[in-house]
Formats: sequence, structure tokens, C-alpha cells
Amino acid sequence: MDRIDLRSDTVTLPSDDMRAAMARAPVGDDQYGEDPTVNALQERIATALGKEAAIFLPSGTMANQIGLKLLTRPGDDVLVGDESHVVWHESGAAAANSGVQFTVIGHGGLFSAADVRAACKPRGHIIFPPTTLIVVENTHNRGGGVVWPQDAAEAICATARELGLGTYLDGARLFNAAIASGRSLAELARPFDVVAVALSKGLGCPVGSLIAGSKEAMTRAVRARRMFGGAMRQSGILAAAGLFALDHNLERLAEDHANARLIADRVAATKAVIDLATVQSNIVIFRLPPALPDAAEVVRRAQREGVLVSAFATRTVRATTHLNVSAAQCRRAAEVLASAVAG
Repeated sequence: MDRIDLRSDTVTLPSDDMRAAMARAPVGDDQYGEDPTVNALQERIATALGKEAAIFLPSGTMANQIGLKLLTRPGDDVLVGDESHVVWHESGAAAANSGVQFTVIGHGGLFSAADVRAACKPRGHIIFPPTTLIVVENTHNRGGGVVWPQDAAEAICATARELGLGTYLDGARLFNAAIASGRSLAELARPFDVVAVALSKGLGCPVGSLIAGSKEAMTRAVRARRMFGGAMRQSGILAAAGLFALDHNLERLAEDHANARLIADRVAATKAVIDLATVQSNIVIFRLPPALPDAAEVVRRAQREGVLVSAFATRTVRATTHLNVSAAQCRRAAEVLASAVAG
């Protein structure tokens, strides 16, 4: 039985062609700015995002942590959407590294400019921590892969500027958002001060994220990267995978989105609860009412049939499509999950 791994889009394996590109990459010492492949990737991502500069990092979590470090001071308050990655999936790093606290606003990962105004705490207050940053996650992982409406993002960033707040875009899956929305990366990134993207999710690279912004901010980001242990040497071997992926794996993300939708449609025909309106990219999240098996049991039943998915909470399951699973495999996975839910 072939295993169908839908636990995450991070489980992908580099193709033979990607490995070949990595093997032949020209390299140098990136700490001296002398790795030509890293430099090429940084320049390409900065241009694609419409920013002055970008730096290559080992992980998306490090990108988020550097974003917080650049745009806040210890004791600050950061506004985030419901169930954001930076709160739920980074081991409390924001408190440990930057000394910030979070205020959650909105619902399902989305929020509005009005929500920002209502939650923003003033600087200089004797009791309240000052709100200094807004974080938007696009697409939103725990929100079911939902794509942020661009008009909402622009309104939020305009409000942030009015209130003197920084703006950070956790764009770990911004490539998915671009394909799903039909908007360019630059358009999606334009309103934000600092933006991060991940190569190791939808694009199928073994390692890597980038953070982008002004030249001044990226100069400070280089120091923060060093502080966090993310400085690398001949990392062009890894950057080459990113350049290959940008050339070969970007447009095909639409296939992953179609595969996620077929899984979601089948699961929606069961008694599981799924908001099909959120299934806009490559993530499917469904919830299991008390009358159904819990998430751990659904995961076990699916695994016995060769389908791997993730238990996101006691009664919440996530399936994520990617370039290493075909439409036929996703149709089979959909039937397996429907059966596992029905029991």
C-alpha cells in the first residue's frame, strides 16, 4: 500500500532535478556576502515582493521571530489573528526572544481595521502595554488555508500607519495566496513593512525562508539572524533549491488547491463540520462533533489505510496537499477520510 502523506506540505522530498541544481550551485561564504546563489535568491525574492532587500533564513519560524525583533521592543503588545502560527506553533519564542505579548482579534484568522482600532493600546499609558505591531498571516494555516482579502489587508495597513504601528506579513504560504487570488506577490506584500515567505512548504524545498523589507531593516535583520543562530556559510546549496522551485513549482500550486477542494467536498458530505468557504488553497481543516470519533481516532483509522493526516486539536483534523501527492491519491485519501469519520 502506497502511503499518502497529508500531514503537511513540509513533508515533500526534493526531486532529482532539484537535487541536481543544488549539487551544481556556485557557492561562497554567505557571512561575507560572497555566496552568489544566495545573493541571486535574495535579489529575486526582494524584487518579486517589491521590497528593497531580502535575507535567506533556515526556517519560517526564524523569519517570524526576526520580524518581531525588528518591529517591537520588550513589553510591547502585538495584534494577531485568531490561532496565528506565531502564537500557536513557535514554542513561546516571541516571549523568550522579543518579550512581547499578543492580543488576539477577529475570527478564523481574519480581522478588520475596525478590530485594530478597538484593540490598539496607546503608548505611554501607565497600565496598558503599548500596541506597536500588527501581524497578518496569509494564507492562514489554522483558518483552513483561507486567503486574506487584499482590500482588508490594505485597510489594516493604512490604519496601522495612521496609528503609528508596524506591519508584518507572515507569508509562509504567500505563494499559495498569490496563485489562489490571481494577485502578484508584490501586490500582496506592498502594504506591509516587513514580509516573510517560505520555500519549504508549497514550493517543495528541503530548507529555507526569506524575510524582506527596506535595506535598513534587512541590515538589522542580518544581525538578528546571527543572534538567533541562523547565520550560514556555503548556503547556496540550499538557496539553489529555492531558485529551482521558483522556476518550476510555483504555477503548479493550483493543482494542490484543486486537490484540497476535492478532499474537502468529500469530507463535507459526512457529518464532519467543514467551512468550504475557507478551502481556498491547499489546507483542509474539519471538526468532529461529539457524536463522531475524536481526531486521534480518525487519524488512526486513516493511517491504517495508508493516509496520514494531523490531529490539530481534540476534535480537529488537518489535511494538506502538496506536490508529492497526485489527484488520484487525493481522491483515495478523501474516501479514506470519509470512511474514518463515519466509522
